[in-house]
Amino acid sequence: MLRVEELPHDYDHSQPSSAALSTTKEPHPSTPQGLSPTAISQSTPFPLPNTAPASNGTTTTPSLPPQMASVRAHSVDEIVDLMNRTPLFMTDLSPEALAENPELDAIRALQYEGTRAEVAQGFRESGNECAKGKMWKDGKEFYTKGLAALRAERNEEEPGLVLDEEEEREKESEIEVACYINRALCNLELKNYRQTTLDCAHTLQLNSKNIKAHYRSAQALLSLSRLDEALDACTRGLILDPTNAPLKVLLTKITAAENLLDEKERKRQERNMLKKREEGMLKAALMARRIRVRTTTQPPEMEDTAIKLVPDPLSPTSTLVFPVVFLYPLHLQSDFIKAFGEEQTLGGHLEYLLPLPWDEKGEYKDVEAYMETIAGGLVKVGKKIPLLKVLSGGKVEVVDEIVRISVVPKAKAAPWIDEVKRRKGKA
Repeated sequence: MLRVEELPHDYDHSQPSSAALSTTKEPHPSTPQGLSPTAISQSTPFPLPNTAPASNGTTTTPSLPPQMASVRAHSVDEIVDLMNRTPLFMTDLSPEALAENPELDAIRALQYEGTRAEVAQGFRESGNECAKGKMWKDGKEFYTKGLAALRAERNEEEPGLVLDEEEEREKESEIEVACYINRALCNLELKNYRQTTLDCAHTLQLNSKNIKAHYRSAQALLSLSRLDEALDACTRGLILDPTNAPLKVLLTKITAAENLLDEKERKRQERNMLKKREEGMLKAALMARRIRVRTTTQPPEMEDTAIKLVPDPLSPTSTLVFPVVFLYPLHLQSDFIKAFGEEQTLGGHLEYLLPLPWDEKGEYKDVEAYMETIAGGLVKVGKKIPLLKVLSGGKVEVVDEIVRISVVPKAKAAPWIDEVKRRKGKA
């Protein structure tokens, strides 16, 4: 039931009544200052299309909230594409995807806002985070960007930018040293040892008392087997800090490496001396037996096969052994004997070689053997004659440390000899 309110005679009709005041709406309690409830409620994860279906006022279906409507307004592929353009959700890092992205460009721009020291410090901290996670390659890139920021031109015209020159230089110097020495660590872990030494050298130019620079430089030089330089870097570091435990451990490693290198060098020299003595003894043995040898400009690869004195290469009483090739010129076949003793005979080896597996006609049951002379002729090799007697006397020579003996069927020996002489112009 409505109650009629009686007004006094002096009432000012320009003032609202209490009933009117009671019907005035209070502001939305959850609305932040400066924003309307409509603006907040219409914040959407994806842009709404400019055109929406018109309502004729007869539908009873309630409209979707703006957030859901923004999702419903796009297909799945469109939503995936929109998310891929958002830096937090990007999965495509190709140059094309990174080229035109306003949100990504805005984030990049934030990296370079501020003074040179502030920008470089930001890259330095990012590099430190990568180094803590052992992401050495990424850390190296951040430290490199920090150094590049310090070399950039200073923006003196930026509004409100007032710099204390001396304080700014001190900050830049401190950041530069940190970026160089930390990049040296990344290069060391990446096994870029030469670059490590260069970064350490830059650090020492800025601060000659930086212990880490001496330490990491010595580590890199040790890995490069530049032991004298590694010892020098380690020693300089210990002069600055005699109690530094890592430098002491590194000095022990360098000393051990030097001792090992000295031992290897001593053994190498011993091997060279032994080889020279063996070569001298072999040369003397060949000269004493009047065996002629010759080496061509392109000797065949023989690995460990060569003329030797056995069993003791330094004893004059040892036996000479020769690599020997049996050539079967009429059938283009061959057999190789690695060690043919000077006292052994041709017949002794032919006993286990004959019959030949490829001699289907049995032509090599009775054979004759020949060697080419220095003059270009042929000399017959008896089956019962020791190899030493064949090689000594100066008529034949051993070429490239291999004795070559041609073996032919006895029935075909004469025609073969005539053919050889004809080819050499001796007929």
